[in-house]
Amino acid sequence: MGVTKTEIFTEQQNSLATTLKALAHPARIAILQYIIKQKACICNDLVEELGLAQATISQHLKELKNIGIIKGNIEGTSVCYCIDENVWQQIKKELNAFFIDNVGVDKCC
Repeated sequence: MGVTKTEIFTEQQNSLATTLKALAHPARIAILQYIIKQKACICNDLVEELGLAQATISQHLKELKNIGIIKGNIEGTSVCYCIDENVWQQIKKELNAFFIDNVGVDKCC
């Protein structure tokens, strides 16, 4: 029987891979940039800003919410999204650690 990724890789490696997978779409990067710039947003604002369909925006928001980087508060018939500052800081810490730990890697080609 084969092993799963959680068995052969460290918790840090699994966490970083999950985060990067969730961020690996230009629409999600644009959504995060917009939310950071605006401090918060309503899904309809993103539809107008990015020109993507409501369902597409909702799916991208779901992916970002699943990793905890954004959180949503119901405001009437809309949901207002904002960055979860604690998760954001943890993600930045993980990314910094990855790059700092791998500085000075010799080129092979």
